[in-house]
This record gives sequence, C-alpha cells and structure tokens, in this order.
Amino acid sequence: DVQLWSDYLSVQLHPKSIYILQQYNHDGDSGRLEAFGQGERLLQDAACVEELEDRLHFYVEECDYLQGFQVLCDLHDGFSGVGAKVTELLHDEYSRKGILTWGLTPLHSFFAPFLYPPPQDPQKNFYRVLNTALGVAHLSTHSSLFCPLSLRGSLGLK
Repeated sequence: DVQLWSDYLSVQLHPKSIYILQQYNHDGDSGRLEAFGQGERLLQDAACVEELEDRLHFYVEECDYLQGFQVLCDLHDGFSGVGAKVTELLHDEYSRKGILTWGLTPLHSFFAPFLYPPPQDPQKNFYRVLNTALGVAHLSTHSSLFCPLSLRGSLGLK
C-alpha cells in the first residue's frame, strides 16, 4: 500500500527518521508549502519543535563521536524556511559541531515535467526567486558550510 514517497524506497527507513507534516499531506485538500514564511511558521509551533528535537536527540544519543550534521534542503519552495529553522536549531543546540548544508534547486526539463513543471505563472516565479534568496541568506548564516546545488547553469534565478 503506497501512501507516501518513502513507500517507494527499497530500503526501509527508521520510523523516527520520518516526520510527516499533516497539514501538507497529499490528501488533496491541503495546500502546498510554497512560501519561505510558511516553512518558518511550521517550526514556531512548540509541539512540532518538541517532536523534531526528540527525533534528533534519538539519533544524537546513538553516536559515539558526533562530528556534525548534513542538511539537504530545497531552496525553491517553503522547505527553505523549514531548513532555515532546522539549521538555526542545530546551530543553537550544537554550536561546536559542523553543519554542512546543501541547498537544492529543481531541474525544469522534459525529463520530469510532472514533478517540476517549468514555472509559467509570474507570481510562482517571484515566490521561487524570493524563497531561494531567503533560503541562501538564512541557511548560510547558520551553517559551517553552505553549498547550493543545481543541474542548471544557475539557481533558477534570471
């Protein structure tokens, strides 16, 4: 029974490694996480932050010698706000550990038009540019090293 993207994986993920955002679940009625501010607001909820910290501490306690963290984050949508808050949390709680952050942008092409259709709407283009700019600014502030990644010649900014 396939309900989430992780159900397609051949390797099973530990239940503590997946946190489902119920308000943005793919049930059809929910909106998309489109804006940087939406992502930031998600981690202002005390219950959400507590759950995230519990899951993080579960893995940190398993480490013999924690050297740092790697964070992969979409830059073009609201997950840039989520990633910014997560890196801020990691920076505040584990200030002596390295945080390597990878900022990812999608490839708009004929290879996967159903996943990442080329943006036609000027408002969506504006959101993507704004999300990318805010994501780069916030993620680089709280990371030891920030590396933007894209298969395009740019980060989608023109």
